[in-house]
Amino acid sequence: MVAAVRAADVLLRASGGRSVLLRVPAPAVAGAQGEELGLATPEFQDVVLGPVVFRKALDATRLMVSASVVEALVGSLAFDSAAVLFETAVGVVVDGVVFLIEGSVGSQVECEVYCYCLTLRAPVG
Repeated sequence: MVAAVRAADVLLRASGGRSVLLRVPAPAVAGAQGEELGLATPEFQDVVLGPVVFRKALDATRLMVSASVVEALVGSLAFDSAAVLFETAVGVVVDGVVFLIEGSVGSQVECEVYCYCLTLRAPVG
C-alpha cells in the first residue's frame, strides 16, 4: 500500500506540515571505559521528523507523523520497530520545548501503516 503512505505524506504537507525534532539517546561508544562503568554522561541526538501536523484534543496534543519518515528512522537508527523508537525517545522538540511522548498509535490501511499519531504532554512549569 505505497499509495496510502504517499497520500498521507501529501496530506500532511498540504495541511501545513512542518518539521520537529525527535530526541533519542545517542549510540554508546564501544570500548570507552567510562561508558562501560556507567560513569559517562548520557548523550542525545535530535533527528528530524517531517512532515508532521499538530491536532489539539480536549485532553492532549496529538502529533501526526508520516510513516515513511518513521520507517526510515527505524532502519537508520537500528531500532526493531516504530513502537520501540517512540518508547526509547526522550521526547519531541518543538521550537526549543521538549514534549514528552505519552503514547503512539499507527493508523493502517490493509495492514500497512501510513501515519503515526503521537500523544504529547507539555512540560510542567
